Amino acid sequence: MNNIKQICRFLAVTDNPETINRFLNEIFTPAEIRDLDSRWEIIKRLKRGDTQRSIAKELHLGLCKITRGAKELKKSNSIIKKVISDFAE
Repeated sequence: MNNIKQICRFLAVTDNPETINRFLNEIFTPAEIRDLDSRWEIIKRLKRGDTQRSIAKELHLGLCKITRGAKELKKSNSIIKKVISDFAE
């Protein structure tokens, strides 16, 4: 996982959102970008209290992807919970 650590270091020192956006779009396929976008949307909707079933129906996704996000939000030490509170619209 040394490669992931290198990417994390790059993201940690890069303070330009446009540079990060370009990097992500160059390293991931369009389908992977859509998946990442979808997962963030799931987290935002769970945080605001939407049900897993309503999210699945509206986003045309399986419950498995939504359940994973819900489990992470329930953890007491969840970094996702902190990030979504600090950065989501």
